[in-house]
Formats: sequence, structure tokens, C-alpha cells
Amino acid sequence: MRVYLTLLRRELASHFVSLTGYVIISVVLLLLGFSILDMLPKLNGDATDTPITRIFYATVYFWMLMLLTTPIMTMRTFAQEKFTGTFETLMTTPVSDLEVVLAKFTGALIFFMVTWLPLGGYMMLLHQYTNQAATAFDYRTLLCTYLGIGLLGSVYVALGCFASALTRSQLIAAAVSYGMGITIFLLSLRSLVPIPMAGWQAKVFTYISLTEHLEDFSRGIIDTSNLVFYLSLTGMFLFLTLKVVESRRWK
Repeated sequence: MRVYLTLLRRELASHFVSLTGYVIISVVLLLLGFSILDMLPKLNGDATDTPITRIFYATVYFWMLMLLTTPIMTMRTFAQEKFTGTFETLMTTPVSDLEVVLAKFTGALIFFMVTWLPLGGYMMLLHQYTNQAATAFDYRTLLCTYLGIGLLGSVYVALGCFASALTRSQLIAAAVSYGMGITIFLLSLRSLVPIPMAGWQAKVFTYISLTEHLEDFSRGIIDTSNLVFYLSLTGMFLFLTLKVVESRRWK
């Protein structure tokens, strides 16, 4: 555990000390601001019982944040160290491959969640100064939304770590992560998948859809099937990352 915590502090420092980290935070704040501007006309119309978090989740800026920022956050995790040669030095120290993978993943995920902290303040301001019903916002819904964002983010962060472990180039890592991430997202859109609206095909699609699972969280609903789905995807990408890191022993 001590080794893991030491590696985690190292990863957090790489995010919060570097200029790239603060550029990412600035971009997130900018896109969050655009999302608020996009929501204002809807919220200043007729009062609705739809949670504010549900309206935010449906904006294009939410998915821009999720799809564009996670590849940039994770592209340095393995690729930079491989390029500079510090990765081999790290792996000669008394650390396990699993500890390295988990520390890099956890560090990136913590940084990801920190960038989303201003969202809570924005949601409360919108509720306070728009024509929304009192039932349209509550702290349980906000916390559930954060949980959903964290779980979805863990999938994309794990995917980014996997892409970064495959190459020595940060640009290639970001491109691979973005390409795989946008593919998963597009497969989650019902309008783009030619399946029947009912039957077992629809049930399968609903279960594998990232957007369908996140919608429950944005409404304040926690379902164990949603938790299992996101954690399973995260675990799969972390397992693949671990195998890529372990493969260096055979080279």
C-alpha cells in the first residue's frame, strides 16, 4: 500500500504541477460555461419537473467534455515515460506492474473528478435563478449525477491509460483513445443503431449503451446493474493495460 500511495502522489503531482493540467481545467470550465448558456433558454421557459442535471446531461457540451478531455488527461500516463526512458527506470524499482497501472489510473481519475467540481455550483445557481420548480433539483440527484460522471469517466480514463500503454507517442495515444471513445459513444446512440424498438435486441442495446445507464444517474436513480456495467468496462480496460505493461517482459 505504501508503494501504491507513493506512486499515486507522483501521478497527482504530474497532473497538478504541469501547465497541461491547468490548461485542461481551463478548457473544462469554458465548456461548462457554454453548457450553462445553452441551458438558460430552456430553464427560463415553462417550469418543468425534469431535473436540471438531466438537462445538462443532454447538452452536446457534456459529451464534448467527456470525449475530448479524457484522452488529453491520460495520453501522458505511459507514453511520456516510455518516450523519455523513465518508464524502464521505474519498472526496475521494487514496484509491481499492478501497482503502477492502478496508481496511474487513480491519479488520472482523481484529476478528472476535480475538474468537474464546479458543476455543483453551476447547478445550484441555475436552480436558484431560473424558473424551475422546487422539485427539479435536490442534492441526492446532484450526488447521483456526480457518481454517474465518475463511473463513466473511469471507463474513459481506463481506456485512455490502455491507449497510452500501447505507444511511446502522446499524440498517437490521444488519437487512439479518442477514436475508441467516440466509437463506443456512437454505438450507444439508439438513433444510429438499426435495431427494433422492442424485443431482446432492444434489451441488449439498452444494457450496453453508455448513455442509457447514465440517464438513470442524472435522474437520481442508482441501479446495481449500472454500477456493474461501468465497473466491468473499467476493469476490462485496466486488465488490458496491465497485460500491455506485462508484455515488456517478453521483449
